[in-house]
Amino acid sequence: MVSAGRGRFLAAVAGAALLLLGGAAFAAPCGDGAGGFENWKSQFVQEASQHGVSPGALDALMRTRYASKTIAADRGQKSFKLTLDAFMQKRGADAIISRGRRMKERHAGLLASLERQYGVPAGPLLAIWGMETGFGSFLGNQNILSAVATLAYDCRRSEFFTGHLYAALALVERGTLDPAAVGAAHGEIGQTQFLPGNALRYGVDGDGDGRVDMIGSIPDALASTANFLRAHGWQPGAGYQPGEPSFVALQGWNAASVYQQAIAIIGREIDG
Repeated sequence: MVSAGRGRFLAAVAGAALLLLGGAAFAAPCGDGAGGFENWKSQFVQEASQHGVSPGALDALMRTRYASKTIAADRGQKSFKLTLDAFMQKRGADAIISRGRRMKERHAGLLASLERQYGVPAGPLLAIWGMETGFGSFLGNQNILSAVATLAYDCRRSEFFTGHLYAALALVERGTLDPAAVGAAHGEIGQTQFLPGNALRYGVDGDGDGRVDMIGSIPDALASTANFLRAHGWQPGAGYQPGEPSFVALQGWNAASVYQQAIAIIGREIDG
């Protein structure tokens, strides 16, 4: 059971995260290089403490380091500018389809249960899982908290990632996110690569063990993904190709048109 004090903390942090994700301003000045990161953290800690963030979570934040590889990745997302055919080839769509069909058989019970609960069939879930991490074969190599803190500090998208940093701190306090955990370059978490704000909002305990573990639990990751898609407009039984009703949910998953189309195509081929 969550204590009253901890419950108030989580409510405060979750509220702050959702407020900031919605576009509220944040006073600590952003920066364009590593030089101001430590000073920014100190100011962030002062302000975050006023939102009820616990000393333990803030201590984890103060131990983060400027993630230069995250900044490099954020500046170099060239694959999204490719044609659909080139993008599919670069991402290994044929291999994802082939392995996805095998995964559909291996996890048939889980996938059928998720379709009953959320209305999302196996294909798009497996397409996302395969596209994001190669079905869990590579979850990333960057410290999640450092990556998100760096992007919250960086001027390019400071406001957007400030909300995700608040969410990451809430996940740390819940015990859902280990401060030492690694993920993708932008701080994405787990098998299907949720940003912290989405993990906080849509994370689901899919295996019934009482906690949400998107890194180590395939049922949690896939259930959370199905929950996200349903919340973003997935219509059970409706088509999910471009122009069909449930394609809007894939648009919610990723802003890049080639990525959305790739998920739809790969999912269709897996579903058969």
